[in-house]
Amino acid sequence: MTDQPFGDPTTAPFWAAAERRELVIQRCVACDGHQFYPRPFCLACGGGDLEWVPAAGTATVHATTTVHLQVLPDMDPPYVVALVELDEGPRLVTNLLDPAPAIGERVQVQWRERDGAPPLPVFGAAA
Repeated sequence: MTDQPFGDPTTAPFWAAAERRELVIQRCVACDGHQFYPRPFCLACGGGDLEWVPAAGTATVHATTTVHLQVLPDMDPPYVVALVELDEGPRLVTNLLDPAPAIGERVQVQWRERDGAPPLPVFGAAA
């Protein structure tokens, strides 16, 4: 766990929840829309009254690509980057675990540990 807040004021609640292995997204109080990545206003209605709510942690794979180049020191290629659509509606970019689910398959959140930073949400085949 980190010993200080991670991220900026807009994203800090996301990272605090990640420390607890909880996936959260923003929900607009005015229009009930969900969004990710975190913003200070609602993309659907422009409202500024947003709250953080738990996401189910389940999604559908929308798109994938396999990375074959070393981009980060702690991520050895090849690995799969995916766009998943959460059951609540927002899409997020993530990694798929081996064996990588195909486009259209159901996935669920898991957590990849990192030194000195909150874990990252990654997705694997749904149980």
